Amino acid sequence: MTLTIVTDRPRIDEVGEVVYHQVKRINAVRGLRMTLLVPRTPDPKPAILYVPGGGFTTAAHRKFIEMRLALAQAGFVVAAAEYRVVPDVFPAPLEDGKAAVRYLRTHADDYGIDPDRIGVLGDSAGGWLAQMLAMTGDTTDFDRGDWLDTSSAVQAAASLYGISDLRNIGAGFSEAVSQVHASTASTEALLVHGVAFGDFPGATIGSDPAKALAASPIGHLAGSKPPLLLMHGSADDLVSPVQSRQMVAALREREAKVDYVVVEDAGHGDDPWFQPALIDHVVGWFGEKLASR
Repeated sequence: MTLTIVTDRPRIDEVGEVVYHQVKRINAVRGLRMTLLVPRTPDPKPAILYVPGGGFTTAAHRKFIEMRLALAQAGFVVAAAEYRVVPDVFPAPLEDGKAAVRYLRTHADDYGIDPDRIGVLGDSAGGWLAQMLAMTGDTTDFDRGDWLDTSSAVQAAASLYGISDLRNIGAGFSEAVSQVHASTASTEALLVHGVAFGDFPGATIGSDPAKALAASPIGHLAGSKPPLLLMHGSADDLVSPVQSRQMVAALREREAKVDYVVVEDAGHGDDPWFQPALIDHVVGWFGEKLASR
C-alpha cells in the first residue's frame, strides 16, 4: 500500500504550565499558569488567549482541547490561562487576564507571535472575562503587575454563552432561579462583594447595582471596541440567552462591530459546542478578524 500525505497542517508544540504572572502578598506568592500550543510555522502568528469558564469558582485552563487544537492547526498560537476565582473578588480575574495579554505581547518573539494580533476566547464565566478584556482595552485602570508599559488591549474577542451583566444572569428563567441569583451565596455576588466573614454578613448582587455594573462588560460601553463575536445556545438553562442578546443590542446601538450567533437547541457547554461546524465557525471568525495587517 502506498499512502500519499498532504502536509497542510503544521506540527504543534505544547509549552506547558508557564508562570505568566505572580500574585504577591505580604505572606505568600501565587504563580498563575498558562499552557501554550505553538504551530511550527516561520512567520509571526496571531495569538488567541483562552480563558475558561467555571462559574467564577474554577479556572481549569487545559479544557476545551477541541477548540484550542483547531485554532493551533489553523496557525494561531493558543495560550490557555488560569485566573483567580472566588473567593478572590473583582477585579482580580480581569487583572489576571490583562497580565496574560501583556505576557504574550512581551514574549512575542519567544513564541512566534505577532504582538499586533492578539484575540481572546472564553466560555461562560470565561466569556464574561473575554468580554471584559475587550471592553476595557482602552484603559489601564485594571493593569497590575509586570510589563505595565505594554498594552493589554485585544484586537478581537469571542464569548461563548458568556455573561454580559452580572445583575441579571437568570433573566427570563423561573422565579426559583431568580431567587438563587438573589442570594448572598450566588457566585456573582461572591465575585463582586466577597464571602461573609466576621461582621460582614455578605451582600446580594442587587444590593449595589452600580458596583455590579462596573464589574460587568455592559458597564464599559464607552469608547472604541474591537470586533466581538457572541454565541449563545437557544436552550441554555444556566446563563440566560438574554445575556448575549442585551450585549449585542447595546453594542449595535453604538455601532460597534459585533457578530451574534444563536446555536439552535444548544444548552450550556453541552455537546453542540464541541462539534466541528461550530468550532470551524469560531476559527474562521478569528481568521478573518486577525488576518495579516
